[in-house]
Amino acid sequence: MFRQLRLPLTRSRPPAVPPITHDVSPVSPIDANWDESQPIYRQLRDRVVAMVLEGTLKEGEALPSVRQVATEYRLNPIMVLKAYQQLADEGLVEKRRGLGMFVAPGASSALHKDERQRFLATEWPRIQGMIQRLGLSAEELLNSKNTGVATPPLPSRTEKS
Repeated sequence: MFRQLRLPLTRSRPPAVPPITHDVSPVSPIDANWDESQPIYRQLRDRVVAMVLEGTLKEGEALPSVRQVATEYRLNPIMVLKAYQQLADEGLVEKRRGLGMFVAPGASSALHKDERQRFLATEWPRIQGMIQRLGLSAEELLNSKNTGVATPPLPSRTEKS
């Protein structure tokens, strides 16, 4: 017959896990800076898109594994998989059985084209209106210092030798 497994009635907290480090710098869950106005899987998808646009992830390069990203950012692996699946549905990444997900050929140029169109259609009118309201000149804009904050990168994929 089957033996019943008896668990202790008291619950103990799991030990605190230090942040995982990778090639660039340690990333903790606090560094993730998730925005509450948009689902996390969508933000994760947008980060991968940004990494492809910036050249951090090149065509043919492997994306970090679902498990690695989930562990790094303390996310549910299903959420990471959903972000990756959305990228695959858009044709930006391709699945290779047993190997993982890779940036698809032509993804960079397609993303540049789409992002330019989206920027000019949605972002630029808002920015242009703000520039006009503030009375900023082109010279002031070109001479201003860049104070933008970069989003933290996804963990790098470590290849087994």
